[in-house]
Amino acid sequence: QPFAPAGDRRRPSAGEADGGDASPAAELLEKLQHPSADVREFACASISQVLQQKQTIPAFVQRDAVRCLGPMLLDKSLAVRETAAGALRNLSACGGFDVCDDMVTKDIMTPLVALLKECQAGLEESNGSVKETKDTNKNYIEDIANEAVNLLWNVCECNSTAVSIFNREGCLNVVLQYLKRFHTNVDLAIAVASCLQAVTEDNPDLLSSFDPAAHQVLEMVMVSSDKTMEHSLLRTLVAGVLWNIKSTLPSGSQAGTINAILKTLSECLAMDAGEMVVQKKEEETERLKMSAELGTEDSVGNGGSLVVNEDEEMEETPPKPPKGKNDVSDLLPCGNQELKQVTALLQAQQTALEIIVNMCCNEEPSDDEWEELSSSDESDAFLENSYEEGGKLMSPLCLSAEVHTALMNHLVPKKILEKTAFPNSAAVDICTHSPTWKPLIKKLNMVQYRALTCLHSILLVSDVDSLGGISVLQSLAQHLSQLIFSEPELSKQTEFLEAVTSALRALLQMMASNNIPQCTSPEQLMTLCEAGIQSDHVGVRVNVVSILGIAGSVLSKLEDTVETLKMIGKFLLEVATKDPSLVVAGEALDALFDVFADGKEAERAAEQIKLLSVLKEFQPVFKLRMRKEGKRQYSTDQLCVLDNVKLNLRRFIAYLEKLEKK
Repeated sequence: QPFAPAGDRRRPSAGEADGGDASPAAELLEKLQHPSADVREFACASISQVLQQKQTIPAFVQRDAVRCLGPMLLDKSLAVRETAAGALRNLSACGGFDVCDDMVTKDIMTPLVALLKECQAGLEESNGSVKETKDTNKNYIEDIANEAVNLLWNVCECNSTAVSIFNREGCLNVVLQYLKRFHTNVDLAIAVASCLQAVTEDNPDLLSSFDPAAHQVLEMVMVSSDKTMEHSLLRTLVAGVLWNIKSTLPSGSQAGTINAILKTLSECLAMDAGEMVVQKKEEETERLKMSAELGTEDSVGNGGSLVVNEDEEMEETPPKPPKGKNDVSDLLPCGNQELKQVTALLQAQQTALEIIVNMCCNEEPSDDEWEELSSSDESDAFLENSYEEGGKLMSPLCLSAEVHTALMNHLVPKKILEKTAFPNSAAVDICTHSPTWKPLIKKLNMVQYRALTCLHSILLVSDVDSLGGISVLQSLAQHLSQLIFSEPELSKQTEFLEAVTSALRALLQMMASNNIPQCTSPEQLMTLCEAGIQSDHVGVRVNVVSILGIAGSVLSKLEDTVETLKMIGKFLLEVATKDPSLVVAGEALDALFDVFADGKEAERAAEQIKLLSVLKEFQPVFKLRMRKEGKRQYSTDQLCVLDNVKLNLRRFIAYLEKLEKK
């Protein structure tokens, strides 16, 4: 989440800071020691701009930028403090995990914590009215705090030592004081809530610090009635924090808080982001027209400002902040409220969907793991173990009665399903033709991807009746099929394909286990699988192979399906023997076991495709691949699954041999 300093400063080019002979990086860092506060501020602001170009970061890291900028956080000049915090924020956001680790190693936390505490004290003393004469509308202390909290968020998200320091230094109480200012400074409150969501994940040492006063602050924010999109984002983030710390709540109030959390998420998802894009773009156009008629200079247009150019550059080569957070709302000119509001709404909806996924997961995954859950071995095991022998989905421990009731009462599954549709075409067209709005296309798509993954999670932890019955599931299967087959160049749409195949896989498994007729034809599934197996993403290939296995196991129990089973069997054999990933090959073998384990049609099809001889020939090859590739390329959990596949392959071959002797 890069910081864009205000003012018309000359932006150093990438080449100036790439560590060449003249070494502008060294020159800028040297200017930090200049006796003039204006020169120090200019140097910090210039560094902030340059650091948004990732190729320049090594030059600054090599010249110990952290130790040079760190003392600037406590500079006598408030303007220097703000721009220094912004430079360090950009370094942490654009530099990633390694740079954040380096920052903590070089003790950035000491001046940062001191700055946060000084800002808190300054705001309390002045009641938030501290300004400098340069800009009478600017509250320097709040703006410094905003940059400092964003920096804190970035390093805590990447580094466990930073989180330990956060715990030890009592940073929770400091940032909660900032959060109380949410009515008048929502940007600062959003930064605090984002930071809290990060530090409350898997941090038992911090939980004891959440006393009734802390709960009260969080709940006050979550039930606030401010109508702006920024406040919707804030409430959603705070809902995520309350979910993370739910174990600290009094037992008597947990159900009520969980209901309030789901109500907040449901209200966020109820808003139509596509319609909001159309509406806000019209408002922006009208505002710019009025500004032109009045002869006033508006800070926002369709281009031309330094900050907007930053946004365009980031769209082409976006910096990758920790854990996938690449929101660029801070790069927007302060006058561009319409674009800022839509960006906040899309971020809120993506966050809401991620929180719901975490609610549904057996073990809450981290931000960079949760989207992978859909195609993991653990997801497979969870899905298999969730069914009793009679096919009734058990109520898993991870989804409490309170959560399940709140999900249904607030119509959350219905709202998730609505978000799985493709983005509003009018909204996409508007964004396509506006350089400043174009980055929203990725955000619109990301909401759809997250909704599909969220649907997958809901399917894993729900039963047929709670989802609306058989007809609803069949309609859902048709909906997912329409999504898949309306997407051009399907095999190239990796994120979409992984999300939609994960959802379809879970749905088909639920339908098969409950003996619900599947309305997706084998020919359609083969088309999907032929496209999906071309994907470079292992998760996509695992999903399509599993989907084919589920469909084949249903068909093997029906009559007159030999030809279709032969087609499925040949496809799975091709994948098992030729896919470069052992995980995919193992999934294909598992699917073969499922399809050809039982039934007269399956026996006839297996005989005609010579399944036994092919598997007997492949068995030593699979064992050899496991010995050669196993420990070098795969995790312990993956190897455990592959060992089971190897054992089942031996048993399945013995089963086929027994059939042949009949």
